[in-house]
Amino acid sequence: MKLNITTKILLGFVIGVAIGQFLNVSMSPEAAAAISSKFQILSKVFLKLIKMIVGPLVFCTLVVGIAKLGDFKVVGRIGIKTLLYFYFATILSLIVGMVVVNVTRPGEVQQWPRPQAGTDTGITGSKMKSMEDFILHIFPDSLFKALAENEILQIVVFSIFFGIALGSIGDKGKIIIKAIDSLAEAVFKVVSYVMELAPFGVLGAMTAVVASKGLGILVSYAYLLLCFFGGLLFFIFVVLWAICLVMKIPYWKLLAEVKDALFLSFSTASSEASFPQTIAALERFGCSQRIIGFVLPLGYSFNLDGSMMYMTFATGFIAQAYGVPLSLEQQITMLLTLMITSKGIAGVPRASLVVIAGTLAMFDLPTEGIALILGVDPFLDMGRSATSVAGNAVATCVVSKLEGELQNV
Repeated sequence: MKLNITTKILLGFVIGVAIGQFLNVSMSPEAAAAISSKFQILSKVFLKLIKMIVGPLVFCTLVVGIAKLGDFKVVGRIGIKTLLYFYFATILSLIVGMVVVNVTRPGEVQQWPRPQAGTDTGITGSKMKSMEDFILHIFPDSLFKALAENEILQIVVFSIFFGIALGSIGDKGKIIIKAIDSLAEAVFKVVSYVMELAPFGVLGAMTAVVASKGLGILVSYAYLLLCFFGGLLFFIFVVLWAICLVMKIPYWKLLAEVKDALFLSFSTASSEASFPQTIAALERFGCSQRIIGFVLPLGYSFNLDGSMMYMTFATGFIAQAYGVPLSLEQQITMLLTLMITSKGIAGVPRASLVVIAGTLAMFDLPTEGIALILGVDPFLDMGRSATSVAGNAVATCVVSKLEGELQNV
């Protein structure tokens, strides 16, 4: 019997957990880390291959979609609708994270020894870009540099201008549009080859995480994990469902289409890993190619719902752990601050923790409190990556619906 890709990924996940736990319990931390690092090569290779194709994929799909449209006003209208929805979703996800941490009080229920003042977490808030830097960073010096460095926002900006230009020069542009359309087909074929390696990437990622942390850490952090994942599930199955209900989008059908992408993102703790799968799933669902090519890349920088939830949740958790009460006014200020600053961290490694560190410092909370969540952060990252994929799938469907381009619905 031939196994489908989802079953293979699930097997990779289970085998990776089993190997990782065996290494963790049977070897010294140093030996386990040395062996697990070899397995992690599989995950790193897979993610590198994904990054290799994401840039060309965004360029081809967006250029062709906009060129066929050929109207700058329509592109601007879609862009405004997209950004307005992203900010709406950001506020909702931040509020959900804040409500969950205030209701469940994990920092008070589950107490650990507080890290000493000055504990080095390797995370500082100073790495965040200023808003001016972020705005300047959006615009590329060169398309080839943006492609080489996988700067998705810069690729989107160039693709928008190039697509509009092709659409405006008539028959001469059609030759190039046809060539780029053919290039897109070739890129999708490469995607199908790369996805065959997904089970090995998942196996490597899970082996590395479990070998270094051990499944025992999930027991000690059980309540924290339960609270956060409960919040994520509420966002996915209630908040996103409610948005789709209002927009008359069949949410459960959408989830059925993107389930493979969600599981791949969960397994690899990377929303980018499932980018090609998400594109294919949304096309099957009935979204137009040009809307997908425009909204989805922007979503990976502007609409990370899982990470937004994590920021308010983790900040509230650390405040509770240190016994520092936050007034409603302070929490609202924090929410508004995060809504703005979180948009300037695209491409920053461990971006959520960087923003949390900056927020803690801003509200005079001990930044060494991040050490309380560092151990379990890889597991939390799995949940927030999958949630962000679900959020971007809904965002694409909402914009498609608003533009009257959601077929078969």
